[in-house]
Amino acid sequence: MIKKRSNTISRLEFMTFLILFISTGSIFSQVQSREINKKPIPNLEQALSFEEFLGYVKKYHPLMKQADIMLGIGEANMLKARGGFDPKIEVDYDRKKFKETEYFDQLNATFKIPTWYGVEFKANFEENTGEFLDPSLTVPEGGLYNVGVSFSLAQGLLINERMASLKKARFFRNQTKAERDLLLNNLLFEASNAYLDWLEATNEQEIYASFLENASQRLKAIGKSIKAGDKAAIDSIEAGIILQNRQLNLEAATLKKRKAALVVSNYLWINDVPVEIREDIVPVVPGIKTLEASLAIKGGITSTDTLLENHPKIVSLNAKIDGLSVERSLKLNKLLPKIDLQYNFLSPEFDQANRFNTANYKAFINVSFPLFLRKERGDLKLTNLKLRDTNLERMFTSLQLQNKIEAVNIEIISLRKQNALIDTIVKDYETLVKAEERKFFLGESSLFLINSREQKLINAQLKENKLAVKNLMAIAKLYNTLGI
Repeated sequence: MIKKRSNTISRLEFMTFLILFISTGSIFSQVQSREINKKPIPNLEQALSFEEFLGYVKKYHPLMKQADIMLGIGEANMLKARGGFDPKIEVDYDRKKFKETEYFDQLNATFKIPTWYGVEFKANFEENTGEFLDPSLTVPEGGLYNVGVSFSLAQGLLINERMASLKKARFFRNQTKAERDLLLNNLLFEASNAYLDWLEATNEQEIYASFLENASQRLKAIGKSIKAGDKAAIDSIEAGIILQNRQLNLEAATLKKRKAALVVSNYLWINDVPVEIREDIVPVVPGIKTLEASLAIKGGITSTDTLLENHPKIVSLNAKIDGLSVERSLKLNKLLPKIDLQYNFLSPEFDQANRFNTANYKAFINVSFPLFLRKERGDLKLTNLKLRDTNLERMFTSLQLQNKIEAVNIEIISLRKQNALIDTIVKDYETLVKAEERKFFLGESSLFLINSREQKLINAQLKENKLAVKNLMAIAKLYNTLGI
């Protein structure tokens, strides 16, 4: 009897030692899986950090080059508008000869210099001969020189098509630059989200791999207990089901990770060649400062009004409004009568300035004015409506951006609190699972209770992982909302 009790105590001590060893290994494995988000991966050849990833996106992604094309379009429009003020040389030559008779031989060469306020300076040379020449075209034998100026008195004086085109081109250039910034901003935001989704899937896989190891060790320990006669055989079946469920979860998590890695590969290019991420490459959790530095957030939010004023979307709308304002001024100018004047000094010799005087001149005046102005009034009304629509859009966009910035800041603050709470919850669940395992091997619990506790721990760790990534995504969303 005494000997039998001694054997029982010895077996109990052995089982207690085994429980402590397994439990310690289990908890260490769980804590290690939780800490994976906080430790850099030592083998840099098998890791792709967030800053490295965004560096590749910024340098090689095709949309970055497409954004530069948008700037080129703005510059091309600017160059085209400036062409309206280029000096011009015009040469007209007309001759008719029939049956040895020269009807006329006309040469007219002109050099024009357009200026900003619709004033145009020009110099002209004409030489006309022939038996049937119009008498009004008769000039001295060596030709006739003239210098003069043409301008508009009402319509076209303060603003004209050339002036309006150049002003609108300047505003369009600012608009294309703002739209380029928006395009790049959205590209980096989408790329950041893809990377963080990949990070979440990788951590999820690590969590399931850790608990698969726990289930495998528990099944082995239960098998030994069954052989020793301390556990029923049915416990082995239940432990096997738990192990299979862990394997199933791990396989699903592995698939999710691979799909997320392929999405990240969409943003990786090197010298116009797409790059695919290998299966052994893993992401690295960026620190908050690293994330902000990579996304170019400096100093945080200081003044919402200043941020909104410089936001690319607002800058784009302001440029659009400025362009429509120029268009409106041009349409208003069209309501005035058209009065074009031209005056030219005439001289048979160009090398003597005193030969050009008011005694010899050629003048021209043209006056026109539509009676009803229906076309001009219609154009003005359409422009006013477009201007009003764009102003309303700017007001709505400004309010929308302001509310988005406030909402993202509230989200970041809330997620920080949630992350602190979930950390405490995970630690408490780890303590419960550890205690339940001890009770089970002492015969005071069951595999069902252990599995129930452990499943809650798994759910808590998955939520911890999701909240940690959501916090990083919220910072990326702030970058996107600010339009930096």
